[in-house]
Amino acid sequence: MLIETEATPNPATLKFLPGRNVMASGTRDFVSPEEAEASPLAQALFDLGDVTGVFFGRDFVSVTAAPGVDWAMLKPDVLGILLDHFAGDMPLFRPGSAGEISVPPESAAFAEDPEDADIVAQIRELIDTRVRPAVANDGGDIVYRGFEKGKVYLQMQGACSGCPSSTATLKQGIEQLLRYYVPEVTEVRAV
Repeated sequence: MLIETEATPNPATLKFLPGRNVMASGTRDFVSPEEAEASPLAQALFDLGDVTGVFFGRDFVSVTAAPGVDWAMLKPDVLGILLDHFAGDMPLFRPGSAGEISVPPESAAFAEDPEDADIVAQIRELIDTRVRPAVANDGGDIVYRGFEKGKVYLQMQGACSGCPSSTATLKQGIEQLLRYYVPEVTEVRAV
């Protein structure tokens, strides 16, 4: 089995492509060892000690190294864990009971005016069709969190979270795109 590796705009994050689907639908972002307990793969990566973030996309896994960690030293260990996991067809998540499931709400983080429903629908469509696919190519994801008084609130995940160029991506890329197609948008902010 061959796992390809790609650099991301975030120098602390590498994108690993196992040549198969990782997530059948959606994405999953792990930002702490406690969150990673839900996944044997994410937990094994955090157990390396030098990993501060793991993100599962449709066909990739992004791994973020701690500040000061040399990827040349960490990459072979990450590849070994990924190879073992995917070659062994191991489960991505631990089985659990319904009592153990805690899913963060996908709803907006800000109270939205019902009169803005058409604007919000346009924003969501642009994010889902134009922004998210491009961001996934860089090993991350962007999730809509709300629209309030002309401001769009987005959450950066995976390689996008903590990326030095994420502010530029938000302002020069996403904000310009949304303002062009949805004149009611005045600003885009990360939450």
